[in-house]
Amino acid sequence: MKKFLLYFLSLFFLFVVTQSCEEIMEVETSRNEPELKSAQSSKQSYIVVLNDGELNQQLIKLKGYEKKQSAVKTKSIQILKRTGITDGEIGHVYGTALKGFSVKISPGQLKKLESDASVKYVEEDQIITLGLPDFGAKKPGNGGGKPSGGTTTPPAQSTPWGIARVNGGSITGSGTAWVIDTGIDLDHPDLNVDQAKCVSFLGGKEADNPDDQNGHGTHVAGTIAAIDNSEGVIGVSPGSTVVAVRVLDRRGSGTYSGVIAGIDYVGANGSNGDVANMSLGGGFSQALNDAVVAASANVKFAVAAGNESTNAGSKSPASANGPNIYTISAMSNGDNWAGFSNYGNPPVDYCAPGVSIKSTWKDGGYNTISGTSMATPHVAGILLLGSIKSGGTVNGDPDGNPDSIAVH
Repeated sequence: MKKFLLYFLSLFFLFVVTQSCEEIMEVETSRNEPELKSAQSSKQSYIVVLNDGELNQQLIKLKGYEKKQSAVKTKSIQILKRTGITDGEIGHVYGTALKGFSVKISPGQLKKLESDASVKYVEEDQIITLGLPDFGAKKPGNGGGKPSGGTTTPPAQSTPWGIARVNGGSITGSGTAWVIDTGIDLDHPDLNVDQAKCVSFLGGKEADNPDDQNGHGTHVAGTIAAIDNSEGVIGVSPGSTVVAVRVLDRRGSGTYSGVIAGIDYVGANGSNGDVANMSLGGGFSQALNDAVVAASANVKFAVAAGNESTNAGSKSPASANGPNIYTISAMSNGDNWAGFSNYGNPPVDYCAPGVSIKSTWKDGGYNTISGTSMATPHVAGILLLGSIKSGGTVNGDPDGNPDSIAVH
């Protein structure tokens, strides 16, 4: 009975913190909100990465994302057939960031697949979910608070403190922001969404629907690029185009294989000057890190350090490193370290505002929440505007090597 009660209360709390509000809702946040954490392994789902030479010549000649996907799917079927795996269920296929696929097979069939000459490595897929706040954890600086009521009309435009701190909100970058997350509210009046490019990599009832049913992705998009108009908030690069790459469902749940599919899509369709935002993460994944590194050759990536108050080097994609990859920790107003933020140099590159950040929310609303998820899109917006500069260093960095504060 006690377990059932705890389960019911957990579901009720998650329902409360993900509801939209017309004006502002303060949500107490600590080490696990609203980042993602590894929840459990999908025991029969695997990510298969092919050797670098596999398909390269063929894929170079092919024009278009769909044609490359088709070629990899054909190769995947051939590999399963020659290894005697006749009942393998292919899920996602990757033709740009990685050459590979995800597949559901039995543990006994795994050894056959790993022994194939075309296979570089196989990694067990993982399920990731939004973590519930741990109210016993350190509170993030000036953050915290309780839910407050909203209004029935859009609020007058204000500039969130984080936007001002990073010197954002005055000019608009020319690139596109690809938000790999829970989706984006496609018709939010404060966002410029390119609906034609939006995509979902979810299955089931939410397949092919990139519209945000959670709120997290819309919040990220607003910090990057909320429009400079008469209502709501303003983003770092106001009015820049945002694209929803939905890899997490309404509960904030997804898989590493689905996240990699989103990265692969961005790598294939993004352009020089574009930025991908990944305000998500979990346990270490070589495949996930490899995908980010490969895709960053074409598109810059801003990734969250994570909210577990631990070293980000053990997390993915936070631990992915490259010249176009920026791992972001969080601070509160006053340049003080956010107690929930992960740390470590490397992989952390910059710190940015991540406590009590007001931004857009699902259903045309606005919300104020905290996390490295909120810090990361500040940097994504700066990258749309050009290069990052240092605006000083954060106070109280636990690793003893204070992170530079990212500003435009």
